[in-house]
Amino acid sequence: MRQSLHDAGHALRLGVRAAPALLAGDAVVTLLSAAGPVATVWLLKIALDEISSGGGTAQRLVLTIGGLIVAGLFAATLPSLGTFLEHEVGRTVGRRAQSDLYRATARLTGLARLEDPEFHDRLRMAQTAGRSGPGQVVRGVIGTAQLAVTLAGMVAVLAAISPAIAGLTLLGLVPALLAEVRLSRAQAAMMWSISPHERREFFYAELQTSLPAAKEVRLLGLSELFRLRMLDELATADGGRRRLDARTLRVQFALGLLSAGVLGAALAWAARAASHGALSVGDVSALVAAIAALQATLAGLVTRVALTHHALLLYRHFRTVLEAEPDLPQPVHPAPVPKLREGIELRDVWFRYAPDQDWVLRGVTLVIPHGRAVGLVGLNGAGKSTVVKLLCRFYDPERGAIRWDGQDLRELSLEQLRDRIGALFQDYMEYELTAAENIGLGDVAAMADPAKVRAAAARAGIDATVRALPRGYDTMLSKMFTDTPGDESPGVLLSGGQWQRLALARTYLRDRRDLLILDEPSAGLDAEAEHTIHQGLRTHRAGATSLLISHRLGALRDADTIVVLSAGRITEEGTHDQLLALGGEYARLFHLQAAGYRSEPVA
Repeated sequence: MRQSLHDAGHALRLGVRAAPALLAGDAVVTLLSAAGPVATVWLLKIALDEISSGGGTAQRLVLTIGGLIVAGLFAATLPSLGTFLEHEVGRTVGRRAQSDLYRATARLTGLARLEDPEFHDRLRMAQTAGRSGPGQVVRGVIGTAQLAVTLAGMVAVLAAISPAIAGLTLLGLVPALLAEVRLSRAQAAMMWSISPHERREFFYAELQTSLPAAKEVRLLGLSELFRLRMLDELATADGGRRRLDARTLRVQFALGLLSAGVLGAALAWAARAASHGALSVGDVSALVAAIAALQATLAGLVTRVALTHHALLLYRHFRTVLEAEPDLPQPVHPAPVPKLREGIELRDVWFRYAPDQDWVLRGVTLVIPHGRAVGLVGLNGAGKSTVVKLLCRFYDPERGAIRWDGQDLRELSLEQLRDRIGALFQDYMEYELTAAENIGLGDVAAMADPAKVRAAAARAGIDATVRALPRGYDTMLSKMFTDTPGDESPGVLLSGGQWQRLALARTYLRDRRDLLILDEPSAGLDAEAEHTIHQGLRTHRAGATSLLISHRLGALRDADTIVVLSAGRITEEGTHDQLLALGGEYARLFHLQAAGYRSEPVA
């Protein structure tokens, strides 16, 4: 309960920051709406007593009738105004919550959390809560207050007529509230338990309609397999929902019987008291109206409390992500990152992705001197991409250190460090945006400069291709989206090689960085394009500090130093000629590739 109150207070503070005026208006309308039914019942009692007794004044009766008219006017107009304010508060608070949520995920500057399935489940719940949850909590608190005010007023009316009936009605509220809160907890637990199944259901559903997967799915006939797996996951999730629905049915049925019993007992007492003259006509009418209104209010209050409690349980996931500590430790006063002058050193670096997994890097010591190019060679799984992730500080080494001009990366400003690095990753992104935006994302500050964007495209050899698109650089590179609603000009899909050139242009736009990382920059290109790209890259990285990774060893032969990584360890290091003369793993791989270009068979 204490945690729920803290969460409710947090949601209300969020609402006040996001929409103070709307929230105040909603509160006023809610208060008036809460008082209306109570005023109507009490004024009706006075009016009937005045009419039946015959001793009242005409003025008092007129005022009472006038009060009933005003109450009716409020009852007719306030609900629509309240609905408008409720929706507007929900939209405004929802936008603020979404902004806060993704600002919080941006603080997770590493990759470890994004690779954690449990965090993904929590993030999915937080995203669900972030869209509508804060607004639901705010509305739930206000709605609960409204019903509580109405309930208190109706109890006061009943207590004025019969304290015993008022007490009996309140006693019936306790088990209903307890039962609904328990059901709300059970629902939140159920949603958490089925979350992995829902994620897999979405995964299999997406595979059946995903454009990247379409070729294999259709060629290999995988649609039926994925459909059945999707249905299995859906059935498992539905089983959890069904068990909760059955429990809810039993509880609601019992609560309905209890409510009917309380109402029957109250009406029986009222009939007996009226027959003995203990109640006036106004008392009886007020009693019947108050009991009926009280039953409806109680039902609404119980439901509202349950829904609010459930929204609060989801909101807790939202707060957990919102308040999550950064996954990479940051110094209180990070040191500025100076322009690289000496070089970058990996010193006895050990790394694994989880404590229960094998070491990916085992005591790696490597120097990337300033102004020099280092090539990194190794079989798949040797640890090359992990070195790239550590250099960008997406992770920290478990042992050892990485130093920038002698300073440990963990002591430096992470934002400044990454601003000094340019990279073309092996798994580059294909953004469903315009061609200009796809290039401009390499340097957001230069995105609004068409000349710089086109210059980067020209250096990557993609300028002519982009200019030939239906809308040139403004062409949407997607079949899923258009530039504007109703736009009939379709988007365009690029080939793999064209996408790689576009990604390279993005890297070129991020020019003059202290460290350039190129991870398989020409893997998807034809021979001629590969030659052209590497010629351009040699010019681009001339005199720059760079790390080159490629399975095509010919692309690395002009690197100042080539390092061979095997099973997480450095096994060879030297120039291309030195490693060939050594006759080790590099020489074996180089000759194996070269043999594919010879006409004579290879022994």
